[in-house]
Amino acid sequence: MSQEFLPDDNKFDRPNDDSATVCEQEVVLLTVVGSPKGVRETILTLYRLGFAEVGDWSPVQRAANPKQVMSVLIRRSRANGTPPRKSGR
Repeated sequence: MSQEFLPDDNKFDRPNDDSATVCEQEVVLLTVVGSPKGVRETILTLYRLGFAEVGDWSPVQRAANPKQVMSVLIRRSRANGTPPRKSGR
């Protein structure tokens, strides 16, 4: 297992630790790459599972492979892991 994923109690040996910077949100970028139909179906499946709204995904764009497309979702959650509340709900 890669060492950067192991917990470390020594805060001085964490190269990616931004303890000095207080961040209230975690940001995760998800990318779906595949055929246009596959990307659409995956986004709809994640919507049905309550993972993300269809409109939260980026417009479908061409991928590196000319037969594929991609769409991106940026998820933001509070530092405690709970997603921020959406307005209008």
